[in-house]
Amino acid sequence: MSTDFQTIVFTVKDNVARITLNRPQSLNSFTSQMHAELGAALDSVEEGGVRCLLLGGAGRGFCSGQDLSELQVDGDGATDLGALLDRNYNVLIRRISTLPMPVVCAVNGIAAGAGANLALACDIVYAARSASFIQPFCRLGLVPDAGGTWVLPRLVGRARALALTLLGEKVSAEQAEQWGMIWKCVDDDQLAPATEKLAQHLATQPTRGLGYIKQALLSAGANTLDAQLDVERDIQKLAALSEDYREGVNAFLEKRAPEFRGR
Repeated sequence: MSTDFQTIVFTVKDNVARITLNRPQSLNSFTSQMHAELGAALDSVEEGGVRCLLLGGAGRGFCSGQDLSELQVDGDGATDLGALLDRNYNVLIRRISTLPMPVVCAVNGIAAGAGANLALACDIVYAARSASFIQPFCRLGLVPDAGGTWVLPRLVGRARALALTLLGEKVSAEQAEQWGMIWKCVDDDQLAPATEKLAQHLATQPTRGLGYIKQALLSAGANTLDAQLDVERDIQKLAALSEDYREGVNAFLEKRAPEFRGR
């Protein structure tokens, strides 16, 4: 299945949905239209039949953040950035973070600002060796958004998060892997095949169980150990009711490869 959009490319094949940000002339910077089209694509993803989402960018960059030419900065008509975040970015990050399936991100070039934080909101992030991540908000007198202030300290620690956001320096893909910002840095020509192979693998796995893993880990940061043990108990009870759980146990006992159906 494919759908015609102007700012993204969206296809679904073999239970894998693929969203490619497609404004290469502006390094795939965000516009209101792109947010609307991303929302429509995610609606389709959530309607069923998709067991993994693969997110990438067209051209020489992943995403350079907000298209500043779309904003009004002077006078009484200045853009309310708080309202913009509520309307666009916060909705997008919440949806990506809570999709009940794995989200793989392929970062093929610069990932800046909200573009970097969109990538970091995904579950498994691969980056091409030539890619880089940057938090340039400090250069505009702004605060990292799209979840940046939440995810960075959790990934790299407070000291690195502060330096990255106060100085706005680039982090190479190799450094990002060493710091635990992303899962893997690969050679440029291996990014597409590696992420495609991973997405196809994840689309054959117990999708509901993988979604429960995401749910449990997302709640852990705000919980005590005692509270998280209760979360694990409650989610595990639900996971054990799935068809995939029964298939996994039966396949193990019968010494065969499981055939998960995502249910």
